[in-house]
Amino acid sequence: MSGLHGKQVLVTRPRHQAENLCRLITEASGVAMRLPTIAIAPVDDVASIKAQLLHLDRYHWVFFVSANAVTMHMNYLDNGRMPTLKNVQCAAIGAATAKAMKSFGLPVDVMPEEGFSSEALLALAPLQAANITNKTCLIVRGEGGHEELANTLIARGAQVEYLNVYKRIIPDVDCTQLMQSLKHDCLHAITITSGEALRNLLTLLSSDCHQKLFTIPLVVVSERIKQIAKELGCEHIIVAASPSDTAIFQAVKKVFNGGIAWQK
Repeated sequence: MSGLHGKQVLVTRPRHQAENLCRLITEASGVAMRLPTIAIAPVDDVASIKAQLLHLDRYHWVFFVSANAVTMHMNYLDNGRMPTLKNVQCAAIGAATAKAMKSFGLPVDVMPEEGFSSEALLALAPLQAANITNKTCLIVRGEGGHEELANTLIARGAQVEYLNVYKRIIPDVDCTQLMQSLKHDCLHAITITSGEALRNLLTLLSSDCHQKLFTIPLVVVSERIKQIAKELGCEHIIVAASPSDTAIFQAVKKVFNGGIAWQK
């Protein structure tokens, strides 16, 4: 069986990032249910961001940790124009981030070929202690992002600052269709791309829906998110090969093609 044959799949990506995955599901004869559990919003202190962007040339490295970090970062620039970065190297955490950077004319000096994570980025030669000691680094991210990248760079002798260009919020969405699907056993898989997305999904649903949701196959994009899902109570979890829509879709197909040894 190569198609999805009417199977219903919940897509929880932010609204502006969900279309491609939904298209892949639909083209495979599946039913994509859109329910964004995270929305991306500007931060409150715009003035300080604009001031910091005027002096990017004082950093040796600028790290973009998501496509949203790139897009929201560009929104704060006057007329969308990026200052000239003569001596600054730019790093992307993965392919989607690099694509966003290139679309805005940003250089991509360093990117992991596979892995799409802080660990994969930190494994690259230019970011080892011998090359990063005493370098000034700026990490462009959303509020409350992970600390591993900064902590490791600091441990290797770098000086690190953050530029928080967006915040994640729980969107105002109608969960009626999802609750009906859970009630009538019509939902067959759920896709989750962050621990926060899963926690928000549980927050959006009434507690009497949680136990049913925990039994539905869950496709996640990292072992870290798998662990979070297990701790929350999810029973059947598969990790996609990468956070890309194609990899998530392939994992969804694997759910329905069989051969998975589910482990609680």
